[in-house]
Amino acid sequence: MNATSHASRPAKVGQPSRGDRPSRGGRPRGTGRRPNVLGALGGWLWLAVIVIPVYYIVVTSLRPREDYFSENPLSLPSNPTLDAYERVLEADFAHYFVNSVLVTAGAVVVTLTVSLMAAYVIVRSRTRFAVNLFRAVLLGIAIPLQAAIIPVYYLIVELQLYDTLMAIALPSIAFAIPLTVLILVNFLRDVPRELFESMRMDGAGEWRTLWSLALPLSRPALMTVGVYDALQVWNGFLFPLVLTQSQENRVLPLSLWAFEGEFSADVPALLAAVVLSVLPMLAAYAVARRQLVSGLTAGFSK
Repeated sequence: MNATSHASRPAKVGQPSRGDRPSRGGRPRGTGRRPNVLGALGGWLWLAVIVIPVYYIVVTSLRPREDYFSENPLSLPSNPTLDAYERVLEADFAHYFVNSVLVTAGAVVVTLTVSLMAAYVIVRSRTRFAVNLFRAVLLGIAIPLQAAIIPVYYLIVELQLYDTLMAIALPSIAFAIPLTVLILVNFLRDVPRELFESMRMDGAGEWRTLWSLALPLSRPALMTVGVYDALQVWNGFLFPLVLTQSQENRVLPLSLWAFEGEFSADVPALLAAVVLSVLPMLAAYAVARRQLVSGLTAGFSK
């Protein structure tokens, strides 16, 4: 009876209810935390550090050569023009661009194909071979590219592939496979085993299960590692520098280095070449951006 009367007794006028009573810190309970001003300032500062160089590159590439030293570097060009892009395209830039596309596309396709098959074997097989294969893959991640450049050079020379596009593609594939396999293995481990068992009960073999089940389900991870591997091959500088020599087999990173010497006084043309070399990777990111987060976090939530 007393408990009922106390529970039904209304609060006094002007007396704060239990949910509105101030906490020990002096603020009412339920209110939000104090805004993180320092964090916001740091975020805006980091955004400026990223955006200002990009803005400078794009604006300068649209600036006439004679106005580069007379105008403010961060101001909009008074007479915007595409002459710098025309000079770059006339300097055989398209040939270097095609070489980079061939090397990158070939390396990414082979890397994804081999890595998907290896990851499928590691996940589905219980043999000692699968265990040792995964250990070898993890060991490959620990080998830095710079430490293996001399053995790779001698191997390419012995295979008579020096100064060819294949000399760039093959080492790029070899160094991209370990991380690609690791991500695909963690992704395929999240696939329920009941799906594989249902495919087997329907009479599907391992190859059909791989291409009909594992491949469609691992599309987010494939898109993620595909963009990452393409970025690494596209921006690779060490392999083209050491394993190629002729101008015919030159790729974009090496051509930008040559443009820096050729257009040492023509900064707008040099930055125009930089803009043109970045556009394909921006397009690849725009296509695969929805799959990046799910692919990168695959398997790591356990």
